[in-house]
Amino acid sequence: MHSIWEIRQFHRTPDVVVIGAGIVGLFTALFHKRRFPHHHVVVVERGPFPSGASMKNAGFACFGSPSELLEDEDHEGTDAMLARVEARWNGLRELRTELGDVAIGYEPTGGHEIYPEHSPLYTCVAERFDALNATLSPILGPEPFKWANDAIASNGLQGIGHMVRTDLEGPIDTGKLMSRLLQKVLSEGVLIRSNSNVVRIEDGPEQVVILLADGTTLTTAWAVVCTNGYTTDLLPELPVVPARGQVLLTAPIDGLKLRGTFHYDAGFYYFRDFAGGVLVGGGRNLDIVGERTMLEQTTPVIQNALEELLRTVILPDRNFTVAQRWSGIMCVGPSRAPIVERHRERVVTAVRLGGMGVAIGIRVARQAAALIGE
Repeated sequence: MHSIWEIRQFHRTPDVVVIGAGIVGLFTALFHKRRFPHHHVVVVERGPFPSGASMKNAGFACFGSPSELLEDEDHEGTDAMLARVEARWNGLRELRTELGDVAIGYEPTGGHEIYPEHSPLYTCVAERFDALNATLSPILGPEPFKWANDAIASNGLQGIGHMVRTDLEGPIDTGKLMSRLLQKVLSEGVLIRSNSNVVRIEDGPEQVVILLADGTTLTTAWAVVCTNGYTTDLLPELPVVPARGQVLLTAPIDGLKLRGTFHYDAGFYYFRDFAGGVLVGGGRNLDIVGERTMLEQTTPVIQNALEELLRTVILPDRNFTVAQRWSGIMCVGPSRAPIVERHRERVVTAVRLGGMGVAIGIRVARQAAALIGE
């Protein structure tokens, strides 16, 4: 039994239901609400708070390191690589403009890629470095990447012979970002329904029925699936694969020199300073098959590799204590392009962010919102 007030405010039939309260889901709801202010827009989230990759990532505002971009160019061509960089760069700028640098904890401390001495990866990057900068300059400006070998020691790194820096990247505070986004979405009239785990979507020519784990149903004109790495539970036919990313954070370290975001080993490892400690993640290449999972756990083989990176490269000859470990579920597939489409007659998908949700999430959401009919 619901009162008239509950029905009018919380239980009336929604015009749009967005599944997933991550960056993409919340921005999709926000953009649709701005386009159709009279629509009742509901976001359903399986947990009490947003709990997917948008909250479990390492907090990098980045568009791709030189080695990653060169690999993209080799595999997909220059035009595809440039389109991806442009989407990421414009997405980061839109995100910072929409929410504000202070609100998301953005720090202009730079992004870096590091290479050990005599690394074949360094040789490849060095040979094509000037050409890559020239190719990227129409999007990012002149010389977006610069060699910064003189800053290796000042960041306390060991066993590293070469380092590239860009002033266009930096760390963010993921918790602040999501908190600010939640506040904005709520303030503009979107309803967020927590602890609402969707188990099935049944769509027809005029409506979509969404079944929740507690047995209740939501009927809506449109549904948007923004569940990224968890999408196979709802739409198993989509070419998406979960990809777990493991992370650890050290306790604060006296005199920590590290500043900024860093990529290592072709982007398979990444680390940054946070709250006086070091946050380091990656290592998925050590167990590609095993990390294709939706289980939010950590494993000894990868956690040990992250600790070894701390001991040998990031914090040489320093004692450290691991304060926290966690993992997040990303989404990959046969293509690095996200899936943003009207998948069924009244079901839109906005998934497969490829670990770049911070950079492209807002633009994917804008595309998804444009696919929702009136």
